[in-house]
Amino acid sequence: MSSEEVDMKEVQRELSKVIDPEIGVPIMEMNLIDKLDIQGGSVDISYHATTPYCPPIFALKISQDMKSSVEKVKGVKSVKVTVSGHYLADAVNRQVNKPAAAPAQPQAPQ
Repeated sequence: MSSEEVDMKEVQRELSKVIDPEIGVPIMEMNLIDKLDIQGGSVDISYHATTPYCPPIFALKISQDMKSSVEKVKGVKSVKVTVSGHYLADAVNRQVNKPAAAPAQPQAPQ
C-alpha cells in the first residue's frame, strides 16, 4: 500500500466510533452504512437513517461526526456523506457537504 492509499479498515475503525446520539449505539453496529467507496483520497459514504423522522439535529450530527472522523484517516483528501431515508435528507446532505469557506485574502494597502 502506498503512503497515499486510504486504508479501508482504518476508515471502518473511525466510523465505528460514531455513536447515534439518540440511541447510544455505534452506527456500524446498527448496520446503517449502505456504501463505503474509496477512490484515491476521496471517500464516499452513503447511509440510511434509523427512521424517516429521526430528529434532524441527530441526522446532521451523525453525518458531521462521520465526515470529521474519516477526515482524520491518513491519505484522505475529501469525504462526502449522504444520508437517505430521512424526510430532510436533502437539507442534511447539503449542510454536511457544503464546501468550507475560503479564508479571506488580505488586501494590499491602497
